[in-house]
Amino acid sequence: MPGLIVSAMATVYRIPEQFQIAETDGWSVNHRINSALPGYLMISSTTFTNDLSELSLQSLSELGPLLAKLQRLLKSTLGSERVYIGRYGHTPGYPIHFHLIPIYGWVEDLFWSDARYRLLDNFAVGPGETATDGAEMTLFVWREFCERPDPPPIVGPSVADVIALLREKMSAGG
Repeated sequence: MPGLIVSAMATVYRIPEQFQIAETDGWSVNHRINSALPGYLMISSTTFTNDLSELSLQSLSELGPLLAKLQRLLKSTLGSERVYIGRYGHTPGYPIHFHLIPIYGWVEDLFWSDARYRLLDNFAVGPGETATDGAEMTLFVWREFCERPDPPPIVGPSVADVIALLREKMSAGG
């Protein structure tokens, strides 16, 4: 059953259907439920574990191609300039999962125009390797698009439109 993950303690986690995008034997893809940023995806193991070494070889062999396909779709279909892929895993009770965070030009513009985030410059020692630091941009996305009750306005298709588009692309082979 799509979007269904059962823990070792028989707790069932269900991703609401409107956020589900695709599923393989080993992985479930959904839009992050609490994100107003279109294309912020979560890829979760369908096996309840928080350790890659406990996954089957089949699940592990699906992961790389799935991440690559989703990254390509976020860039080619939605125009994301970068896609950050991360595994954080500090919340107990969830299976291992990965965040795919699209960084659009308009998101970066919002970041640079927000004076509150310029305070982060105080933590740098010397010039950075790039104009935009990935950790700072991730913080910006989390705070502004996932935690704020009134996120910044988006540019482009809505979250619902992006979910529909990605479902179509994934079912058509992407």
